[in-house]
Amino acid sequence: MKKFNTSKISGTQELLPGVQAIFSNLKRKVSDTYLKHGYQEIETPSIERIEVLLAKAGGDTEKQIYKLIKTGDKSIESADQALRFDHTVPLARYVVEHENDLNFPLKVSQLGLNFRGERAQKGRFREFYQLDIDVIGRGELSFAYDADIISTLLDALNSFNLDTPILARINNRKILTGFLEALSLTDKSNEIMNIIDHAEKVTPEQTKVSLEELPLDEPTVKQILDLINLHGSRSEVIKALGNLEIDNPTFKQGLIELDLILYLLESQGLTEQIEADLKIVRGLDYYTGTVFEFILPEHRGIGSIAGGGRYDNLTKHFSEQSFPGVGGSIGLTRLFFILNEENLLDPDTDNLLDYCVIPMSEHEYDESLNIAQKLRDNGHSTTIVFTSKKLSDKLTYASKIAKNGIVIGAEEIASHSYKAKNFQTGETTDLHIDVISKPEDFWSDED
Repeated sequence: MKKFNTSKISGTQELLPGVQAIFSNLKRKVSDTYLKHGYQEIETPSIERIEVLLAKAGGDTEKQIYKLIKTGDKSIESADQALRFDHTVPLARYVVEHENDLNFPLKVSQLGLNFRGERAQKGRFREFYQLDIDVIGRGELSFAYDADIISTLLDALNSFNLDTPILARINNRKILTGFLEALSLTDKSNEIMNIIDHAEKVTPEQTKVSLEELPLDEPTVKQILDLINLHGSRSEVIKALGNLEIDNPTFKQGLIELDLILYLLESQGLTEQIEADLKIVRGLDYYTGTVFEFILPEHRGIGSIAGGGRYDNLTKHFSEQSFPGVGGSIGLTRLFFILNEENLLDPDTDNLLDYCVIPMSEHEYDESLNIAQKLRDNGHSTTIVFTSKKLSDKLTYASKIAKNGIVIGAEEIASHSYKAKNFQTGETTDLHIDVISKPEDFWSDED
């Protein structure tokens, strides 16, 4: 028999059941939070036309997409379909395709797998879950939705109950764009933005050298560095930006928008979890205004754990109609890997089943099935051990997959008396099957 390589493909995630349960629980928490904030879930196909995926992208993106080829077709160039690399571009197509059947502003969430042909490395995946939320307007979209996206993502991340603070760092690209316009550096704006986007991955001296090599003179470099080093509370940063007295309409509009969004977030009591930070520019060029990233300040080395921004022109390649939008994403696969590595996840028992029913022999299978179904009818996750092993082995197995165990033998069936043992505490309680539909009467403490 041929021996196959059964190891997983590099750059993919594969978890054992207990760990998978924790991952799925985090995904469920995010999904519940998104819905609580009014974001309705949609799904777009994981396969898209290449021309759609690359309509707003290019360069490295084209090199990273996974093209689809029919079996036997050796011509890669003949493939016209590929796996999506994010949710945002497919969403733009979705909106244009269904615009007459949608209600705007459209608040949607997308929770699914994306694929990128990146070099696999620690914490970087080729197949990964992204949990996105977006708001799309038709013709116009209030900037208040920028704040709504940020507060929703904060709420979702807070649901993880991490024992460490979470901080949203917020900026507006119009501020830097207008600043560079005022300095007559528009022709170098993409290069400067790229240097700023990587500033926290290198030393301050390297950032300075990169700007000088564009080339830029020393006074100009100093002005740029002074700007991007601004960060802090709304009052501090807005005042400092105003004191620059930049006479540029783009700069002034960005300042107004940033001030408004920070104010709306402060009004929700989120002052301690937000700050203005001029280093945040985000690498993707479809962002046109607000941009933001979330970090764990006590673990800055792990980088951004979520992010997003405003995009006013994303659908222009698909439609003449204007559909401005704002969105954000939690890259759950990477985030889960990081949190697990840093031991920041709460090792609680949420991943365990509520009950494991343990029949002594096959003679108790029918009653065990009956009891298990009544437990399920009452909302409890329940499984049954159908093995011929010794009772001690069954109990060991049950303790690994469930919070409570219920042993069913001839004596229990004859007396209609059932007990549940809590594997964590060792406590035993009486289980009243006859009144199981009444949760308030379900348990009685054993004397």
